[in-house]
Amino acid sequence: MLKHKGKILRISILGFVCALLFLLAASCFQGSTAVASAQPASASGPVIIANFNAPVDPGSSTFMARVVSTADGQKAAAIVIEMNTPGGLVSDMQSVVSSIKAANSTGIPTYTFIVPDGFGASAGSYIAMASNKILMAPGSAIGPSTPIVVGGTTLEQNHTQAFFLSYMQALATEWGRNTTAVYYMVQSDEAFSATQAVEYHVADGTANSLSDAINQLGLANNPQTTLSENLYEQLLSALSNTILDGILFLIGIVAIVLDFLHPTIVLTILGVIAIVAGLVGAEVVGASSLGIIILIVAAALIVVELKLGHGFAIMAGVILGAFGIYFLSFNLQYSPSPIGNLAIFELSLVVIFGVLAGLYIRWVIGPIRRRTKLTGAEALLGKTGIAITDLTPKGEVRVEGIIWRAESSSGDTRKGERVTVKAVKGLVVTVEKVQESAGSNPTNSETGTK
Repeated sequence: MLKHKGKILRISILGFVCALLFLLAASCFQGSTAVASAQPASASGPVIIANFNAPVDPGSSTFMARVVSTADGQKAAAIVIEMNTPGGLVSDMQSVVSSIKAANSTGIPTYTFIVPDGFGASAGSYIAMASNKILMAPGSAIGPSTPIVVGGTTLEQNHTQAFFLSYMQALATEWGRNTTAVYYMVQSDEAFSATQAVEYHVADGTANSLSDAINQLGLANNPQTTLSENLYEQLLSALSNTILDGILFLIGIVAIVLDFLHPTIVLTILGVIAIVAGLVGAEVVGASSLGIIILIVAAALIVVELKLGHGFAIMAGVILGAFGIYFLSFNLQYSPSPIGNLAIFELSLVVIFGVLAGLYIRWVIGPIRRRTKLTGAEALLGKTGIAITDLTPKGEVRVEGIIWRAESSSGDTRKGERVTVKAVKGLVVTVEKVQESAGSNPTNSETGTK
């Protein structure tokens, strides 16, 4: 009864956690920020400084929408993007560019300052190119700008690259920048230092610091408001990483399986949270269906470990899952590609984790489960004992030195006769009289007499 109650409690907690996480995710998505209605900018208004020290992803695009909304609400004089980004998802880059255009439509100019030793790389270079002015600090760089279709065909790559070449040149033309230079950024994966960018008229000038940039823009006397990604936007950014999403999903499945083998309930709760987070992240970025299918098959293999108990199923499941994680980002457009040395290293760690989990089951949990079966009540089945009272049909028997209440399934049994255990129900064993051969005088293993 207690065992069944424990299972019911486990299922109830799982249901509660899933429902809670679903409600939290739904409320977060419903709370996404929209650009406010257009209001005229004020020359004496504040300068909104956007700390864009993040990849280009759903978190940072939501952040930039909030920046523009805040600037519009405060009738800001300008927005200054303090940029240091390696790039990211092309779809979110386009979303940020749309936010910048929305700010310009209200009369709020947007400027980009690439910080010392910072990057306006890949998707970030398009965002910088969309702004009214680009200022770059010593040691900084802009570009390259080549888009990547992860796992795409040559035709898909060529089509995507041709489109974004046209897109980048249109952004450059809007602000009178060198379209030939940006051609090489997109088509030839070219990047420019601050000095080169100014020389080729990709950037509009250099500045040693943010305060220097603001001074050059004629905004030194305006009040300043600095905005950074809030907790929700940071969570979106974290979950926008397909490698992390797949790892969370796999670890969650493994944690739940380990919890069933060695119950703690804590691992189950953490596992459910990890699975939900991974699935939400995959949905946010529109992850590849192929990768998700491979992960589901891997999860099924891992769950099979509950039946097999030898550790190999969980190892195979995690290794297959690593391939699923790799395929999650296929057919998504990035700049640059998310599949690099770091991603390979992370997937290698996942495989090592799976092997260790399998070995733990094989060398630790497996022997414990086998030992439990050998020493539990089930171990009595088939054992031979002796009746120490008459069984009519109930009485007592001794099996392996222990006295049990017994019930005979083969009719009345006299004291001293040998019996075989056929079933165990609680503290009562069901026994059957051993049919002795004619003339035999067996040794009584329980008493040591003949």
